[in-house]
Amino acid sequence: MLAFKLAFKNIFGAGYRTILNIAVLSFAFVTIIFYNGVIDGWNQQARRDTIEWEIGQGQLWHPSYDPLDYFSYQDAHGPIPEALQAEVSAGRLAPILVAQASAFPQGRMQGVLLKGIPPGQSILKIPTAALEEQDGQVPVLIGKRMAQSIKMKEGDQLLLRWRDKNGTFDALEVTIAGVFDCNVPTIDGGQVWLPLERLQDMLGMPGQATLLVAGEGFTPSGDTGWAFKGHGYLLADLNKIIQSKKGGSGVIYGLLLIIALLAIFDTQVLSIFRRQKEIGTYIALGMTRWQVVGIFTVEGTTYSILAILLGALYGGPLLWYLSEVGWAMPSGSQDIGISIADKIYPVYGAGLIVTTVLLVVVSATLVSFLPARKIAKLRPTDALKGKIQ
Repeated sequence: MLAFKLAFKNIFGAGYRTILNIAVLSFAFVTIIFYNGVIDGWNQQARRDTIEWEIGQGQLWHPSYDPLDYFSYQDAHGPIPEALQAEVSAGRLAPILVAQASAFPQGRMQGVLLKGIPPGQSILKIPTAALEEQDGQVPVLIGKRMAQSIKMKEGDQLLLRWRDKNGTFDALEVTIAGVFDCNVPTIDGGQVWLPLERLQDMLGMPGQATLLVAGEGFTPSGDTGWAFKGHGYLLADLNKIIQSKKGGSGVIYGLLLIIALLAIFDTQVLSIFRRQKEIGTYIALGMTRWQVVGIFTVEGTTYSILAILLGALYGGPLLWYLSEVGWAMPSGSQDIGISIADKIYPVYGAGLIVTTVLLVVVSATLVSFLPARKIAKLRPTDALKGKIQ
């Protein structure tokens, strides 16, 4: 208790140096929480959107299918295994057929992927109900980015050209029945969604699919010949990006924390240098050297506690506000190939806050102890005389 009383007395007696140390350390504290909150919020949003819009509860791939190898698409299709037909009929699996094609928006040619999906599926959030054929027209869905790229809108006509399974070219004019807005570019950019049966007829592949998207209640079992890919595999790239972002952010707030801790370190060194008579008096009055070391160490710890309180005072409302309104991302960020929303809503978990508090307190305590341990080597008589040591 005596150590805390003396620590508070010395800290508040330091004036502007105390204000500076506490302000810089509190800024580092708030920045660490904010940046990690943004990364965690992005991670949760991206995972949720990717699951809801693209991968469901996992996917079953045709043995020849490789999403990164466009040349594999021509052979990456086959009849849906008999063992999975019941799951498809029950709506727990949504078959998707993938093929390459060319689109001709306004006389321009652009390579696209044709993806057939059942209009009645409910596993993915893609608004496939708009794919119900009406009035003899062939409806298609495109994403917002795709619509901006080809400069077309709902109700426009789009000419498609493709090769069927025999390599014969064919063409058809389709109607854009809807434009959906989603944060997952891998189901948007350069992709045209059609009714599954219509695409199967166009390609001459009745009853065939490239992959099956699993919904709630599906449990992979048996050897169907199609490889099941779970969340661990399908979200691996996203997880690596998140980890790299966290590693990069560590450099930024690490520098901020070092600056704040350096200020505390310098303050402690100067304080020990100027208060040698006080230190000698403590030892002469019967305090052990390590008790005196404890007083100076507690001072550093007190800096961190006051910084956390100050950070909570101004950072709490600020971080809450940002979690409510979100942090707007630049427009170009949606084109880098991974799920990024227009706004990221930071998530400040209890683990993040507790970890950051411990990091700040332990770091401040350590940098205060390092110069203070020199006190153990001081000679009380020389300290009382004010001799520089």
